[in-house]
Amino acid sequence: MAQKLYIGNLPFTTTEHELRELFGKHGTVQSAQIITDRETGQPRGFAFIEMENADAAIAALDNQPLGGRNLKVNIAKAKTSGGGESRGGRW
Repeated sequence: MAQKLYIGNLPFTTTEHELRELFGKHGTVQSAQIITDRETGQPRGFAFIEMENADAAIAALDNQPLGGRNLKVNIAKAKTSGGGESRGGRW
């Protein structure tokens, strides 16, 4: 069963191909998505990967250097509803 991983502290020059290669050494990568800013299209420094054998990838890659930055790799948490602060009352 595939698990979804959060990869943080990515260098802004990292490509999805590079992520697939790096994580593919530790299991089968089913998908990789680098998150970009909606307005500029620039990478935001984190990504999500779905893969088999996620525990091995976490153990091998969490806090490891990539492009001068130490990766943060863990199981992705479910997205919570949101989208901004509630101001309440009248404006």
